[in-house]
Amino acid sequence: MKEQGLEIVLISFRENADLVKRTVSERGYVATVLLDASGDVTGRQYGVWGPPTAYLVDREGRLVGRLVGAKDWSGPAARDMLRAFVTAPTR
Repeated sequence: MKEQGLEIVLISFRENADLVKRTVSERGYVATVLLDASGDVTGRQYGVWGPPTAYLVDREGRLVGRLVGAKDWSGPAARDMLRAFVTAPTR
């Protein structure tokens, strides 16, 4: 859904950069991966203290949703939810 403005960014926190690079390579991730080695930014800014957590941030940079725990992002329900998010009018 990139053509509709959806951008996926992965954030790894409290992990060694070499381990993250190796994991990204092994799993074939294609999204941008940001590193927060200390966990301070993700913890203080977003309240993330344990993965996985997904955040939905609108075009204005506002946090509009949070999903905690592992989710199946490959199914039709996830695609429908993301499609609704991307096409929602901005406030």
